[in-house]
Amino acid sequence: MGKSSLHFPRMGVSRSQQVMENPSLASTLGRALWTLLLATLSSTTGQPFGGESVCTARPLAKYSITFTGKWSQTAFPKQYPLFRPPAQWSSLLGAAHSSDYSMWRKNEYVSNGMRDFAERGEAWALMREIEAAGEKLQSVHGVFSAPAVPSGTGQTSTELEVHSRHSLVSFVVRIVPSPDWFVGIDSLDLCEGGRWKEQVAVDLYPHDAGTDSGFTFSSPNFATIPQDTVTEITSSSPSHPANSFYYPRLKSLPPIARVTLVRLRQGPRTFIPPAPGLASRDNEIVDSLSGPETPLDCEVSLWSSWGLCTGPCGKLGAKTRTRYVRVQPANNGTPCPELEEEAECVPDNCV
Repeated sequence: MGKSSLHFPRMGVSRSQQVMENPSLASTLGRALWTLLLATLSSTTGQPFGGESVCTARPLAKYSITFTGKWSQTAFPKQYPLFRPPAQWSSLLGAAHSSDYSMWRKNEYVSNGMRDFAERGEAWALMREIEAAGEKLQSVHGVFSAPAVPSGTGQTSTELEVHSRHSLVSFVVRIVPSPDWFVGIDSLDLCEGGRWKEQVAVDLYPHDAGTDSGFTFSSPNFATIPQDTVTEITSSSPSHPANSFYYPRLKSLPPIARVTLVRLRQGPRTFIPPAPGLASRDNEIVDSLSGPETPLDCEVSLWSSWGLCTGPCGKLGAKTRTRYVRVQPANNGTPCPELEEEAECVPDNCV
């Protein structure tokens, strides 16, 4: 065996003194430390933080992703948009990424790009943010998109690719029309240890981006100042009767959409059977989707003032007051009460 170029320190002489006396030793130590540093960095690059599991599956996997809108007038009868514009979904925009990147997250503030997408469906700024994260942090493996759905109930689909170091999937779809409401997934991991998941299905519920304070689908622009965080819209929150998703009789809203991801096998002639109920492709409208019937109770206005008391002199007269229907009942909801009420009175100007 050849002699090593590194030497143990002499007794009574410090290591720093040896390095100063021996330039070749300093150079060798420097190269060794640099090699150790590079090895350490390379072993941690792309690894998840916070004790998350490491994906050891094959480097690449492809998936089909199918978005199914379930926003029907039967399931969501209150203020259901029928025209200008009717209920529909924007295009789907998503990314395959590592834990270093976040497209959106509940209880956190959205980026400027996400705000533009949630409020107006404009994707350019959000796409630039995704690309910048990919270039700067190398945290994004790829971007994917799917066509818009021109109806509240319909399907759209596309394909995406994930990597063992970028096994998380996030996407957003805007609810149209709405102030800043959307559905989506935040950092869904398609890897379980040493294998890729074969199929994943997730029910989706409406979220508020926290940038516009409108209560209804067709509310005019009303910026939230200061900006709020992302919150899930429920049947009781926001707790305002004018809210388009306010259904106090329900414990929870039915899912307004659903997404299904199915792993695609590699190979030019491999046939992948469609998942149950997912026969439609692209942005096809699906009329046969069955959903829950959400009861919508009748809502009426306050009573008007009493009218004049009319009647003959010496006898009791009558006066009336009225109210009108604000929301028609649907799906076996509570019917409307009487809209006119009459009461006895003493005539003010008898005849």
